[in-house]
Amino acid sequence: MLTKSDGTPRARAADWAEIPERGSPAALRFATFVATRLGRRIARYGMPVVAAYFVALAPRTRRYAREYLRRALGREPRLADIYRQIHTFGMTLLDRFYLIHGRFDLFALTSEGEDVMREILSRGAGAFLLGAHLGSFEMVSATGRQNSGLGVAMAMYDHQAGRLAAVFRTAGNPNPPEIIALGRVDSMLRIHACLDEGKFVGMLADRTIGESPGQVVNFLGTPTLFPSGPMRLAAALRRPVIFMAALYRGGNRYHAVFCQIADFSERSAHGREAAVRAAIERYAALLEHYCRSDPYNWFNFYDFWAGNLPPASAARLP
Repeated sequence: MLTKSDGTPRARAADWAEIPERGSPAALRFATFVATRLGRRIARYGMPVVAAYFVALAPRTRRYAREYLRRALGREPRLADIYRQIHTFGMTLLDRFYLIHGRFDLFALTSEGEDVMREILSRGAGAFLLGAHLGSFEMVSATGRQNSGLGVAMAMYDHQAGRLAAVFRTAGNPNPPEIIALGRVDSMLRIHACLDEGKFVGMLADRTIGESPGQVVNFLGTPTLFPSGPMRLAAALRRPVIFMAALYRGGNRYHAVFCQIADFSERSAHGREAAVRAAIERYAALLEHYCRSDPYNWFNFYDFWAGNLPPASAARLP
Protein backbone atom coordinates (compact mmCIF):
# COMPACT_ATOMS: atom_id res chain seq x y z
CA MET A 1 0.00 0.00 0.00
CA LEU A 2 1.19 3.52 -0.82
CA THR A 3 0.58 6.72 1.13
CA LYS A 4 0.08 10.15 -0.36
CA SER A 5 1.97 13.13 1.07
CA ASP A 6 -1.17 14.24 2.93
CA GLY A 7 -1.41 10.84 4.65
CA THR A 8 -4.25 9.46 2.52
CA PRO A 9 -3.79 5.70 1.94
CA ARG A 10 -3.54 4.75 -1.71
CA ALA A 11 -3.77 1.41 -3.43
CA ARG A 12 -0.83 -0.08 -5.21
CA ALA A 13 -1.28 -1.59 -8.67
CA ALA A 14 -4.02 -4.09 -7.94
CA ASP A 15 -3.24 -7.78 -8.50
CA TRP A 16 -6.80 -8.54 -9.59
CA ALA A 17 -6.61 -6.13 -12.54
CA GLU A 18 -3.41 -7.80 -13.77
CA ILE A 19 -4.66 -11.40 -13.71
CA PRO A 20 -5.72 -12.55 -17.19
CA GLU A 21 -9.22 -13.95 -17.51
CA ARG A 22 -9.52 -17.63 -18.36
CA GLY A 23 -11.52 -18.49 -21.44
CA SER A 24 -11.96 -17.07 -24.91
CA PRO A 25 -14.76 -15.80 -27.17
CA ALA A 26 -15.12 -19.34 -28.54
CA ALA A 27 -15.40 -20.76 -25.01
CA LEU A 28 -17.95 -18.08 -24.17
CA ARG A 29 -20.06 -19.02 -27.18
CA PHE A 30 -19.83 -22.71 -26.27
CA ALA A 31 -20.84 -22.04 -22.66
CA THR A 32 -23.78 -19.95 -23.87
CA PHE A 33 -24.86 -22.79 -26.18
CA VAL A 34 -24.68 -25.39 -23.41
CA ALA A 35 -26.50 -23.18 -20.90
CA THR A 36 -29.31 -22.13 -23.23
CA ARG A 37 -29.83 -25.27 -25.32
CA LEU A 38 -29.47 -27.95 -22.66
CA GLY A 39 -31.23 -26.07 -19.88
CA ARG A 40 -30.16 -25.27 -16.35
CA ARG A 41 -31.01 -28.68 -14.88
CA ILE A 42 -28.66 -30.50 -17.23
CA ALA A 43 -26.00 -27.78 -17.45
CA ARG A 44 -25.58 -27.63 -13.68
CA TYR A 45 -24.59 -31.33 -13.62
CA GLY A 46 -21.30 -30.34 -15.23
CA MET A 47 -20.45 -27.80 -12.55
CA PRO A 48 -18.94 -30.30 -10.05
CA VAL A 49 -16.43 -31.33 -12.73
CA VAL A 50 -15.50 -27.70 -13.43
CA ALA A 51 -15.13 -26.92 -9.70
CA ALA A 52 -13.02 -30.04 -9.13
CA TYR A 53 -10.78 -29.03 -12.04
CA PHE A 54 -10.00 -25.66 -10.45
CA VAL A 55 -9.45 -27.18 -7.02
CA ALA A 56 -6.99 -29.67 -8.48
CA LEU A 57 -5.22 -27.64 -11.17
CA ALA A 58 -5.41 -23.98 -10.10
CA PRO A 59 -3.06 -23.72 -7.10
CA ARG A 60 -3.17 -19.92 -6.93
CA THR A 61 -6.98 -19.91 -6.81
CA ARG A 62 -6.86 -22.64 -4.17
CA ARG A 63 -4.33 -20.72 -2.07
CA TYR A 64 -6.26 -17.45 -2.09
CA ALA A 65 -9.54 -19.23 -1.36
CA ARG A 66 -7.89 -20.86 1.65
CA GLU A 67 -6.58 -17.51 2.94
CA TYR A 68 -10.04 -15.96 2.81
CA LEU A 69 -11.92 -18.97 4.22
CA ARG A 70 -9.54 -19.15 7.16
CA ARG A 71 -10.70 -15.66 8.16
CA ALA A 72 -14.40 -16.09 7.33
CA LEU A 73 -14.86 -19.53 8.91
CA GLY A 74 -12.62 -18.90 11.91
CA ARG A 75 -10.88 -22.25 11.41
CA GLU A 76 -8.54 -23.99 9.01
CA PRO A 77 -10.58 -24.65 5.84
CA ARG A 78 -10.86 -28.15 4.45
CA LEU A 79 -10.54 -29.02 0.78
CA ALA A 80 -14.32 -29.45 0.74
CA ASP A 81 -14.72 -25.81 1.81
CA ILE A 82 -12.55 -24.61 -1.08
CA TYR A 83 -14.48 -26.81 -3.49
CA ARG A 84 -17.78 -25.41 -2.22
CA GLN A 85 -16.64 -21.82 -2.68
CA ILE A 86 -15.48 -22.45 -6.25
CA HIS A 87 -18.65 -24.42 -7.02
CA THR A 88 -20.80 -21.54 -5.73
CA PHE A 89 -18.88 -19.15 -7.97
CA GLY A 90 -19.45 -21.41 -10.97
CA MET A 91 -23.17 -21.64 -10.29
CA THR A 92 -23.57 -17.85 -10.20
CA LEU A 93 -21.72 -17.61 -13.52
CA LEU A 94 -23.95 -20.28 -15.04
CA ASP A 95 -27.08 -18.56 -13.77
CA ARG A 96 -25.92 -15.29 -15.31
CA PHE A 97 -26.72 -16.71 -18.75
CA TYR A 98 -30.35 -17.36 -17.78
CA LEU A 99 -30.74 -13.97 -16.15
CA ILE A 100 -29.36 -12.31 -19.28
CA HIS A 101 -32.08 -14.08 -21.27
CA GLY A 102 -34.74 -12.94 -18.83
CA ARG A 103 -35.43 -16.42 -17.39
CA PHE A 104 -36.31 -15.12 -13.95
CA ASP A 105 -38.87 -17.94 -13.62
CA LEU A 106 -36.03 -20.42 -13.03
CA PHE A 107 -35.13 -18.92 -9.67
CA ALA A 108 -36.64 -18.65 -6.22
CA LEU A 109 -35.62 -15.19 -5.01
CA THR A 110 -36.28 -13.89 -1.52
CA SER A 111 -35.26 -10.46 -0.32
CA GLU A 112 -35.02 -8.12 2.64
CA GLY A 113 -34.79 -4.35 2.78
CA GLU A 114 -36.96 -3.68 -0.27
CA ASP A 115 -38.85 -1.06 1.74
CA VAL A 116 -35.67 1.05 1.73
CA MET A 117 -35.51 0.79 -2.05
CA ARG A 118 -39.17 1.72 -2.47
CA GLU A 119 -38.82 4.75 -0.18
CA ILE A 120 -35.87 6.09 -2.16
CA LEU A 121 -37.60 5.28 -5.44
CA SER A 122 -40.58 7.37 -4.34
CA ARG A 123 -38.31 10.42 -4.07
CA GLY A 124 -37.33 10.09 -7.73
CA ALA A 125 -33.80 11.34 -7.08
CA GLY A 126 -31.77 8.16 -7.63
CA ALA A 127 -29.23 6.49 -5.35
CA PHE A 128 -26.03 4.45 -5.32
CA LEU A 129 -26.11 0.68 -4.85
CA LEU A 130 -22.74 -0.48 -3.49
CA GLY A 131 -22.07 -4.17 -3.74
CA ALA A 132 -19.02 -6.40 -3.68
CA HIS A 133 -17.70 -9.53 -5.37
CA LEU A 134 -20.11 -11.38 -3.12
CA GLY A 135 -22.94 -13.44 -4.58
CA SER A 136 -24.54 -12.41 -7.87
CA PHE A 137 -24.40 -8.78 -8.96
CA GLU A 138 -26.44 -9.75 -12.02
CA MET A 139 -29.25 -11.11 -9.85
CA VAL A 140 -29.55 -7.69 -8.16
CA SER A 141 -29.63 -5.98 -11.56
CA ALA A 142 -32.18 -8.48 -12.84
CA THR A 143 -34.37 -7.82 -9.82
CA GLY A 144 -34.42 -4.17 -10.81
CA ARG A 145 -35.27 -4.97 -14.44
CA GLN A 146 -38.24 -7.08 -13.31
CA ASN A 147 -39.81 -4.15 -11.47
CA SER A 148 -41.21 -1.37 -13.61
CA GLY A 149 -39.88 2.02 -12.69
CA LEU A 150 -36.74 0.62 -11.03
CA GLY A 151 -33.86 1.36 -13.39
CA VAL A 152 -30.39 0.06 -12.56
CA ALA A 153 -27.23 1.18 -14.39
CA MET A 154 -23.97 -0.64 -13.65
CA ALA A 155 -20.79 1.43 -13.34
CA MET A 156 -17.53 -0.50 -13.56
CA TYR A 157 -13.94 -0.23 -14.69
CA ASP A 158 -13.43 -0.09 -18.43
CA HIS A 159 -12.02 -3.61 -18.87
CA GLN A 160 -14.84 -5.12 -16.77
CA ALA A 161 -17.47 -3.20 -18.73
CA GLY A 162 -16.02 -4.52 -22.00
CA ARG A 163 -16.18 -8.13 -20.81
CA LEU A 164 -19.75 -7.83 -19.56
CA ALA A 165 -20.87 -6.10 -22.76
CA ALA A 166 -19.31 -8.98 -24.72
CA VAL A 167 -21.35 -11.46 -22.67
CA PHE A 168 -24.59 -9.65 -23.51
CA ARG A 169 -23.65 -9.43 -27.20
CA THR A 170 -22.88 -13.15 -27.28
CA ALA A 171 -26.20 -13.91 -25.60
CA GLY A 172 -28.03 -11.75 -28.14
CA ASN A 173 -30.03 -9.98 -25.45
CA PRO A 174 -32.16 -7.25 -27.06
CA ASN A 175 -32.58 -5.40 -23.76
CA PRO A 176 -29.24 -5.43 -21.89
CA PRO A 177 -28.76 -3.33 -18.76
CA GLU A 178 -27.10 0.05 -19.03
CA ILE A 179 -23.35 -0.16 -18.43
CA ILE A 180 -21.22 2.88 -17.59
CA ALA A 181 -17.47 2.44 -18.09
CA LEU A 182 -15.52 4.30 -15.40
CA GLY A 183 -12.39 6.30 -16.18
CA ARG A 184 -13.73 7.93 -19.34
CA VAL A 185 -14.31 11.62 -19.96
CA ASP A 186 -18.08 11.28 -19.84
CA SER A 187 -18.32 8.72 -17.00
CA MET A 188 -19.34 11.15 -14.28
CA LEU A 189 -21.75 12.95 -16.59
CA ARG A 190 -23.50 9.68 -17.38
CA ILE A 191 -23.70 8.72 -13.70
CA HIS A 192 -25.14 12.12 -12.82
CA ALA A 193 -27.68 11.85 -15.65
CA CYS A 194 -28.81 8.39 -14.50
CA LEU A 195 -29.30 9.62 -10.95
CA ASP A 196 -31.27 12.63 -12.14
CA GLU A 197 -33.54 10.24 -14.02
CA GLY A 198 -34.28 8.47 -10.74
CA LYS A 199 -32.18 5.41 -11.54
CA PHE A 200 -29.97 3.43 -9.18
CA VAL A 201 -26.27 3.30 -10.05
CA GLY A 202 -24.64 0.05 -9.00
CA MET A 203 -20.93 -0.18 -8.21
CA LEU A 204 -18.70 -2.85 -6.67
CA ALA A 205 -16.74 -1.18 -3.88
CA ASP A 206 -14.48 -3.88 -2.45
CA ARG A 207 -11.46 -3.66 -4.80
CA THR A 208 -8.85 -0.94 -5.09
CA ILE A 209 -7.02 -0.26 -8.34
CA GLY A 210 -3.93 1.69 -9.34
CA GLU A 211 -3.19 4.53 -6.92
CA SER A 212 -6.82 5.28 -6.13
CA PRO A 213 -7.47 6.71 -2.65
CA GLY A 214 -8.70 4.38 0.05
CA GLN A 215 -9.42 3.98 3.73
CA VAL A 216 -8.03 1.33 6.05
CA VAL A 217 -10.64 -0.45 8.18
CA ASN A 218 -10.68 -3.70 10.13
CA PHE A 219 -12.14 -6.43 7.92
CA LEU A 220 -12.26 -10.09 8.96
CA GLY A 221 -9.71 -9.37 11.66
CA THR A 222 -7.15 -7.71 9.39
CA PRO A 223 -6.52 -4.02 8.53
CA THR A 224 -7.76 -3.77 4.95
CA LEU A 225 -7.72 -1.00 2.37
CA PHE A 226 -11.11 -0.24 0.81
CA PRO A 227 -11.60 2.28 -2.00
CA SER A 228 -13.06 5.59 -0.87
CA GLY A 229 -13.92 6.86 -4.36
CA PRO A 230 -17.47 5.43 -4.61
CA MET A 231 -18.50 6.87 -1.24
CA ARG A 232 -16.90 10.23 -1.97
CA LEU A 233 -18.75 10.35 -5.28
CA ALA A 234 -22.05 9.69 -3.52
CA ALA A 235 -21.27 12.43 -1.00
CA ALA A 236 -20.31 14.91 -3.72
CA LEU A 237 -23.55 14.20 -5.60
CA ARG A 238 -25.54 14.18 -2.34
CA ARG A 239 -27.25 10.83 -2.85
CA PRO A 240 -28.26 7.94 -0.58
CA VAL A 241 -26.08 4.82 -0.54
CA ILE A 242 -27.49 1.30 -0.28
CA PHE A 243 -25.50 -1.87 0.41
CA MET A 244 -26.62 -4.68 -1.89
CA ALA A 245 -25.91 -8.38 -2.30
CA ALA A 246 -27.71 -11.37 -3.84
CA LEU A 247 -26.47 -14.48 -2.05
CA TYR A 248 -26.60 -17.93 -3.65
CA ARG A 249 -28.05 -20.48 -1.24
CA GLY A 250 -28.08 -23.68 -3.25
CA GLY A 251 -30.33 -25.17 -5.90
CA ASN A 252 -32.13 -22.28 -7.59
CA ARG A 253 -32.36 -20.15 -4.43
CA TYR A 254 -31.00 -16.61 -4.03
CA HIS A 255 -31.52 -14.12 -1.23
CA ALA A 256 -31.15 -10.39 -1.99
CA VAL A 257 -30.35 -7.93 0.79
CA PHE A 258 -30.57 -4.13 0.71
CA CYS A 259 -29.44 -1.98 3.62
CA GLN A 260 -28.97 1.78 3.72
CA ILE A 261 -25.41 2.77 4.58
CA ALA A 262 -25.67 6.55 4.38
CA ASP A 263 -27.82 9.37 3.08
CA PHE A 264 -25.74 12.28 1.87
CA SER A 265 -28.71 14.15 0.41
CA GLU A 266 -29.06 16.34 3.51
CA ARG A 267 -25.42 16.37 4.57
CA SER A 268 -23.59 19.68 4.62
CA ALA A 269 -20.05 19.96 3.28
CA HIS A 270 -18.81 20.71 6.81
CA GLY A 271 -19.36 17.14 8.06
CA ARG A 272 -18.83 15.33 4.78
CA GLU A 273 -15.40 13.85 5.48
CA ALA A 274 -16.47 12.27 8.77
CA ALA A 275 -19.67 10.98 7.15
CA VAL A 276 -17.70 9.38 4.30
CA ARG A 277 -15.34 7.64 6.71
CA ALA A 278 -18.24 6.34 8.82
CA ALA A 279 -20.04 5.09 5.70
CA ILE A 280 -16.98 3.13 4.51
CA GLU A 281 -16.70 1.51 7.95
CA ARG A 282 -20.41 0.62 7.78
CA TYR A 283 -19.94 -0.89 4.31
CA ALA A 284 -17.01 -3.02 5.50
CA ALA A 285 -18.97 -4.15 8.57
CA LEU A 286 -21.94 -5.27 6.45
CA LEU A 287 -19.62 -7.03 4.00
CA GLU A 288 -17.95 -8.87 6.89
CA HIS A 289 -21.35 -9.88 8.29
CA TYR A 290 -22.41 -11.54 5.04
CA CYS A 291 -18.98 -13.08 4.48
CA ARG A 292 -19.47 -14.88 7.80
CA SER A 293 -23.15 -15.77 7.26
CA ASP A 294 -22.62 -16.89 3.62
CA PRO A 295 -18.85 -17.49 3.41
CA TYR A 296 -18.85 -19.42 0.13
CA ASN A 297 -20.29 -16.44 -1.77
CA TRP A 298 -16.99 -14.50 -1.74
CA PHE A 299 -15.42 -14.37 -5.21
CA ASN A 300 -12.13 -12.46 -4.85
CA PHE A 301 -9.72 -15.15 -6.02
CA TYR A 302 -6.53 -13.10 -5.70
CA ASP A 303 -4.31 -11.85 -2.85
CA PHE A 304 -6.96 -9.53 -1.44
CA TRP A 305 -4.90 -8.48 1.59
CA ALA A 306 -1.63 -7.89 -0.29
CA GLY A 307 -0.01 -4.54 0.46
CA ASN A 308 -2.19 -3.74 3.46
CA LEU A 309 -0.89 -2.74 6.87
CA PRO A 310 0.53 -5.42 9.18
CA PRO A 311 -1.66 -6.55 12.13
CA ALA A 312 0.33 -4.33 14.52
CA SER A 313 -1.08 -1.29 12.72
CA ALA A 314 -4.67 -2.16 13.68
CA ALA A 315 -4.44 0.19 16.66
CA ARG A 316 -3.98 3.11 14.25
CA LEU A 317 -7.18 2.42 12.31
CA PRO A 318 -9.30 5.55 11.87
